[in-house]
Amino acid sequence: MRAFIFPGQGSQAVGMGSALAEASAVARETFQEVDEALGQNLSKLMREGPEDELTLTENAQPAIMANAMATLRVLEREGGVTLADKADFVAGHSLGEYAALCAAGGFDLATTARLLRRRGQAMQAAVPVGEGAMAVFLGLDFDPAQEVADAAAEGEVCVIANDNAPGQIVISGHKAAVERACELAKERGARRAMPLAVSAPFHCPLMKPAADAMEEALAGVEIHPLSAMLYANVTASPVGEHEAIRGLLVEQVTAMVRWRESIEEMARQGVNQFIEFGGKVVAPMVKRIAPDVEQKSIVSMDDIEALAKEL
Repeated sequence: MRAFIFPGQGSQAVGMGSALAEASAVARETFQEVDEALGQNLSKLMREGPEDELTLTENAQPAIMANAMATLRVLEREGGVTLADKADFVAGHSLGEYAALCAAGGFDLATTARLLRRRGQAMQAAVPVGEGAMAVFLGLDFDPAQEVADAAAEGEVCVIANDNAPGQIVISGHKAAVERACELAKERGARRAMPLAVSAPFHCPLMKPAADAMEEALAGVEIHPLSAMLYANVTASPVGEHEAIRGLLVEQVTAMVRWRESIEEMARQGVNQFIEFGGKVVAPMVKRIAPDVEQKSIVSMDDIEALAKEL
């Protein structure tokens, strides 16, 4: 069995998609379609920067999705390999869940781009700059990380935002609480506990205004039948029913990304190959979660051609 998986925020970089666009008309069309949907030359920003503008949440989210979808579309249209035929499940890390749904036919590309633009704006606006923070703990597993977050809260918000892989936990919340948690984590034996360069505290209760904004944005959007079941971040279980998906996308804004559990569960269900599109972020996590399965990252034209031959 096979899962197609999609990266989340942090996988953006100036120059992303440039080589693919030079090599493929399909990729160029994909980027142009996103530009038109947003009324913005996002592809130029992806190609040339500046980096600080590309890193803005409202730009990074649609850019990462566009890059992933361009990669998949080149495989499908030039390689003759379709997700519907070759993937049993799809999953995405945080914003990657939108790319996964687009890939499986739940949203069209223009709708996905506009939803992610709205999501990025809403997440940025939810908490005043400087009030929230996120940090990563390396070398600390889930239960001790949970104890650290609980102890550091002291009446503020401090929660696990991403359970990424064994020994890789991201926390989120009020800045002072996150700073306290970093000190406690080091005392508890974390190899590293360091703040992340993010513009807002994602996946925590402080994001409630953004969840409300996404509830409103998603209410008017049709979700089409999926060609492969989605493993949802919020539940770490498969979902295909469109109203359930709508609710999970709203909940996902404030809830923990249960990536480790999602991969473990897919592996238990018999998935033995995980293919990441448009990044080299989530496939390496898979390797740490389920060392016995095959995983690969598809970024370049060479990667796509090799995968097309294999599949």
